[in-house]
Parts: sequence; structure tokens; C-alpha cells
Amino acid sequence: MSSITSTSRSAAVPLLVLVICGCVIAAVTNGIRTSFGLFTLPVTADLGVTREAWGLAMAIQNLAWGIAQPFAGGLADRYGTAKVVIGGLVIYALGLVLMLNSVDGSLLALTAGVIVGVGIAASSFSIVMAAFGRNVPQESRAMIFGVATAASSFGQFAFAPIGQAFIDSFGWTTAMLYLAAILALVIPLTFALRGRTENAVGQADMPFMQAMSRAWGYGSYKLLVIGFFVCGFHLAFISVHMPAYLVQCGLSPATGSWAIAVIGLFNIAGSLLSGYLGSRLPKQLLLASIYFARAVAIGLFVLFPVTEVSAYIFAAAIGLLWLSTVPLTAGLVSLFFGARYMGMLYGVAFFSHQLGSFVGVWLGGYVYDATGSYSLVWYLGILLGLGSAAIHLPIREQTSRTFALPQTA
Repeated sequence: MSSITSTSRSAAVPLLVLVICGCVIAAVTNGIRTSFGLFTLPVTADLGVTREAWGLAMAIQNLAWGIAQPFAGGLADRYGTAKVVIGGLVIYALGLVLMLNSVDGSLLALTAGVIVGVGIAASSFSIVMAAFGRNVPQESRAMIFGVATAASSFGQFAFAPIGQAFIDSFGWTTAMLYLAAILALVIPLTFALRGRTENAVGQADMPFMQAMSRAWGYGSYKLLVIGFFVCGFHLAFISVHMPAYLVQCGLSPATGSWAIAVIGLFNIAGSLLSGYLGSRLPKQLLLASIYFARAVAIGLFVLFPVTEVSAYIFAAAIGLLWLSTVPLTAGLVSLFFGARYMGMLYGVAFFSHQLGSFVGVWLGGYVYDATGSYSLVWYLGILLGLGSAAIHLPIREQTSRTFALPQTA
């Protein structure tokens, strides 16, 4: 069985309440994170730090998020989701407050980078999805993971105007305090996420590192983790560097900001569609199709002259494919190993994603500085998309026996 009573130690929470609370938390944590770009100019001007220092802090934030994610997931699996999310929200809010006095690059790397990154890891949609996974039957998990991902996307769409309104009305320091207060206000919603996942019958209970080592020995999981690197590379490069690329092509800065907004809007539909299809079609084939479609979309975008219309068409197309990989990847992890270790093992895959994000952000800037163009990175994105599509084809959509107890005579 996959019911709440068979997998969770907590008293049963109505599924609708769980989903609503989890989605609000996912929307808030992701929405605030994606609004940091709005603070670039006021933060660098007021604190006297360079844009390079701010950009490095954001890159460190992504890397810290990725490194901390498996450990946050493992703690949630063992000690309970609500406890970890509460701790994450507190750390996240603390990092935002400490940013106010980060007067040099090293302090900014610590506060906006490491502290905020760890807070996001412990409170983001990755942890929320683990709570969803233990309370939803296997056949419905891809759909519910799609809902969580779409909620995160809605947070990106909603907090851009909210964050800008706060900055315009109160200044960036007060705006940052308001965002920290919003994080504190969602702490009561973690009540719906309380509990942890139990082992299924016939499944071994093992220490963190042993479970991770056994999972890594499963070939399909290894391919899934490697392929997820490409997702992070695409997302980080496009979100950070595409606005500048559009300006380089002769378009206005407003076109770049609207293109990012279009990506977020279409991402909601893409995440929901991915979750729906993932409950009905082979997930590994859907993932291969998504990565192949990304390669085609990027290829067409750079092949033809860049105009305002083509920029928005590309943004809509890539938005449909943006986080549509997440519910399918999470669904396969849950299928491979069950709900018990999902927080930790999806966290390992997500670390690969964030490593790709770090490389995408850094390589985009490095190549542009060296060549005066982003072309090489666009072409690399095409090749990586095709490679990731090929990597996903051999994945087998079946439960692993990695954590099964040995049979006794």
C-alpha cells in the first residue's frame, strides 16, 4: 500500500490540505529566490560591491543548495519533513537579514551564497515533493510532483512584481526584511508536512552513506543523475545570459525581462503537462523527448535571425520544457527506490542539476569574455541536449532491488 498510514508516522492529514500547504511553501521559497536578480543594482550600489562579487555569491548559492540538498533530504527522510523545512525557513530568512550588512564580497558569498543556499535546500520544492511522495500512490506521484513544480513556477511569476514593488516603495533593505518576514509567516504551514517515511515491507533500513552508495550502483539511477546535469546547465545559462544575448542582438533590455517572464508562465503549463503524461507514459522516454526538443528549440533559435517575435516564441517553447524534467526525474527516483529514501536520493540527482547550473552560469560569462559572443555555449547546449536525450533511452522504468532485504532460506 502507498497510503498515508502505511508510510508515515504522523497522524493522517487530508491530501488536499497537504498539497495546498506544500505548494504555498514551494511557491514562496522559489519565488523569493528567483527575485534576487531585481536586487542586483540596488545591492551593488548601496553596499559598494561589484557585480562580479554579487554574481559569484549567486553562483555559490546554487552550488551550496546542490551540495546541501542530499543531506537535507536525508534528514527529512529520517527525522521528518516539517522539522527540516522549519529549520530551512529560519536559515533562509536569517541569510536574507544578514545580507543587509554584507559590505564586501566574502561576506556576501557567506550570507547570500552559503547561508541562503543551505536554507533553500532545506525548504524548497525538493523537500516538499518528498512529503508528497510518501502520501500519494505510486501511479499518481508524477502528477503530484508536477503540481509541486508548477507551484514553484508560479512563485517565480508572482514574486517578480511583488519584489519590485517592495523595492520601489520601501527600498531594497526594507524589501529584503519583508521577504524574510514572508518566509517566517509560512512556518505554520509546515504542520501539514509533519512525519517521515517508513520502510516498505522487505526493505532494509540503512545509514545515509550506505543507502547512497547502493543507489549509485543502480545503472538507471546513475544515468538519470548524469542526465540531470544538462537540465541545470540549460536553465542557468539561459536565465542568466539570455537577456544580455538579446541586447547583443539589438533588442531592448525589456525584451529580455519579458522573455524570462514568458518562460516562467509557460513553465507552469509544462510542469503540469509533464506530471500528467508521466502518470501515463514511460518517464524515461518523455525525458529523452524533452531534452531532444530543447536541443531543437535552441538550434532553431540560434539558426535564424533573432527578433522580438522569435525571442518570445523561443521563450514559450523553452518554458514548456523548462522544469518539465523535474516531476519525471522525481517520479523515476521514487519508482526505483520507493518513498523512504526519496528526499536524499532525489537530492543527489539535484546536486548534479546544480553542478550543471554552476557550470552554465560560469561558462557563459567566461566564453563571452574570451570571444565576445555566446555562440559556443549555445552550440554546446545543443550537443548536451542531444547527449542527455541519448543517455535517458537505456533507463529502465522498474523498481530496483537495491534496498531489498536478503532472502533467508
